[in-house]
Amino acid sequence: MHPDYKMSIAGLIVGVVVGLTGMGGGALMTPILVLFFHTTPSAAVSSDLVTSLFMKPIGGAVHWRRATVHRQIVKWLLIPAVPSAFAGVFVLNALGGKSAEDRIKFILGVALVLAFVAMVLRLLMRRTEQVAGDDGLDTPVRRPRTILIGMLGGLVVGMTSVGSGSMIIVALMWLYPRLSNRALVGTDLVQAVPLVGAAALGHVLFGDVNVGVTAWLLVGSLPGVFVGAQISSRTTAPWLRPVLAAVLLASAMKLLNAPSLLTGGISVAVALLLLFVLPWILPQRGAPKPAPALATEENSHRAHLG
Repeated sequence: MHPDYKMSIAGLIVGVVVGLTGMGGGALMTPILVLFFHTTPSAAVSSDLVTSLFMKPIGGAVHWRRATVHRQIVKWLLIPAVPSAFAGVFVLNALGGKSAEDRIKFILGVALVLAFVAMVLRLLMRRTEQVAGDDGLDTPVRRPRTILIGMLGGLVVGMTSVGSGSMIIVALMWLYPRLSNRALVGTDLVQAVPLVGAAALGHVLFGDVNVGVTAWLLVGSLPGVFVGAQISSRTTAPWLRPVLAAVLLASAMKLLNAPSLLTGGISVAVALLLLFVLPWILPQRGAPKPAPALATEENSHRAHLG
C-alpha cells in the first residue's frame, strides 16, 4: 500500500475519533505523523492544524444551529487566543536550525502529557446535575480566568496543534460547572474554529505546511469526522476515552524517548486502570449515576396515572 493512502486511513481513524468524542485531532494526528510516518515535527504540527481547520467547523456548525453554544465565553476566549496562537507560531519558528526539530518534538511530548492529564481529570471530574432543558447558557462569564485560559490555550495550540479539544475543554469544565455537556462541547468546538484558523494561517505564512501530507489527511479525515458525528448522535462508547488516554500517554513517552518496553507496559496499565478501576471508584465517591431507562419510563408512567 502506498504511504499516502496509509495517511488517508490514519486521517479516517482520527476523524472518526474526533466525531465520536470531540477530542482534538492534534493530540492524535500530530504524534501519528511524527512516530509512524516520520514527518518532521514542524511539518506535522503545521499540516495537522490545516487539517483540523477543515474538520472543526463540521461539529461547530451543528452546535451553532442547535443553539448549544455560550457565545460570550467564545468571545472572551478568542480575544486573547487568536493573537496567542500567532505568537506560538513565532516562538516555534524562532527556535530555528536543525536542532529545532528535536526541541519541537520535546515540546510536543510535554503537551501530550498535559493532554493526558487533562483527559484523566475529565474522567474524574464530577459535573453539576443539570435541570432538564437547561444548558447553563445564562452563566455569567468569568472574564479574567477565561482570558487566561484563552491566552495559554492559544499559545500551546500555535506551538504544538494540541490543546483546542483536549485541554481547553477541561479548563472550561472546571470554570463553568453549570454548562451542560453538549453546551460545553459546542462552546469548545466553536471557539476552536477561529483559534485553529489563526494558528494554521501563521504556519501557512511561514511556509512550513506540507501540502501533500495535508491533502491525503483530508481525504480520510473529512468523511471520518462525519461518520463519527453520526455515530455519536445515536450511541456512546464509554470505553473509548480511557483507551485514548493511554494512547496519548504512550505517544508522549515515545516522543520523550522513553524505552519502548516501558512505554508499552505503563500505557497498558493506565488503560486497564481507567477502564476497570475508575468505574468502581466513582460510585464509591458518590458520583451521580444515570437512572436506568426502564426505571425512568416506569416513573413517568406512574406519574401520568396519578
